[in-house]
Amino acid sequence: MADAVASSKKEQHWNSVVNMIADESGRPVFIARSVTKVYRMGEVDVHALRGVDVEMYAGEFVVILGASGSGKSTLLNILGGLDVPTDGQVFFREQRLTGADEDELTEYRREHVGFVFQFYNLISSLTAKENVALVADIARDPLQPAEALRLVGLYDRRDHYPSQLSGGEQQRVAIARAIGKRPDVLLCDEPTGALDVKTGIIVLEAIARINRDLGTLTAIITHNAAIGEMADRVISLSDGSISDIRVNKQRKAAEELVW
Repeated sequence: MADAVASSKKEQHWNSVVNMIADESGRPVFIARSVTKVYRMGEVDVHALRGVDVEMYAGEFVVILGASGSGKSTLLNILGGLDVPTDGQVFFREQRLTGADEDELTEYRREHVGFVFQFYNLISSLTAKENVALVADIARDPLQPAEALRLVGLYDRRDHYPSQLSGGEQQRVAIARAIGKRPDVLLCDEPTGALDVKTGIIVLEAIARINRDLGTLTAIITHNAAIGEMADRVISLSDGSISDIRVNKQRKAAEELVW
């Protein structure tokens, strides 16, 4: 009985948190509160996140910056419903992700989140348009595959297979695939990590275009500090904690970056 009362009070507390922040800040897309993630590695506990608090807003371009092992991938995976925290709470709008079952998380990912990873994971036997159509076909309100490819500058390459595309072009197909379902959120994990500087700039231009033209909340995790100059905000992580949050008064275009 006491556990049920405590659980009810905790539920009321987190509901009040959502309502308070929504009223004050214009209803953020993500709210994370006291998020902790501990992995058990043999007999050792590895603390990937240590009480992280963060909000992200519709249409925002966020860069999550940190060295390898800082916790940035773990945070992105938790926001995207690919992982769950050990403790703390995560909300997507009014939906509490923490405590959601696997079916609910699958629906959340399918309906609301587009993912872009360092490696493209395209199906080699399908054309660029067909790779994008895989996602568009299961979405409620998809972009046409050709339109998604147009947004990333690859409309003319729509009938080419991955083997006929450069690494940067394959990554842009992966971005088109991610936005094909018209997601609320685009989460990018080191999207330029496998690319040279010139090609990386082209990929970043495509991501910025999606953010601007579709108004998609966009978050990029990277160890490359120069990419932070593109963002509305830069959230820096160190040893599983937020070490700094910086607001850019003026965002740079991708082609202005130097690294």
